[in-house]
Amino acid sequence: MKRDSSADSHKRLRHIEQAIERIEKYEMNENESSFDANLIVQDAVLFQFTVIGEAIQHVEDDILMKYDHPWYKVRSFRNLIAHEYFNIKMSAVWQIIVKDLPGLKEQLLKILTKEFS
Repeated sequence: MKRDSSADSHKRLRHIEQAIERIEKYEMNENESSFDANLIVQDAVLFQFTVIGEAIQHVEDDILMKYDHPWYKVRSFRNLIAHEYFNIKMSAVWQIIVKDLPGLKEQLLKILTKEFS
C-alpha cells in the first residue's frame, strides 16, 4: 500500500488523536460492567477504533518504524471490527481501552511532538 506524504501522515495522526480523545470521553463514566451493557457506547468506541486502524494504514512507515509500538495490532483490530465483528467480545474491547489505549496515546503524542513540532 502506498503511504501518504508527511503532511498527510500528520493529518492522519491528528485523526487518531481525535479518535482516542473521543474514546476516552465515551468511556469516562463507564466501568467494565456498564460498558458491557451500553450498546451505544460500544458502537461509538468500535467506530473510533476503526478510524484509528484505518488512519494508521496511511501513515508513512518511515515515521512509525522509529517508535516501538505494535502497529500491526492497531491495523489488525480495525480488520477484526470490520470483518469479524460477530466474534468481538466486549470484555476484550474494554481491556484494550484500559490497557492498550494509554500506550498508543503516549506513542502518538511522541510522534506528533518529535516529527511535527
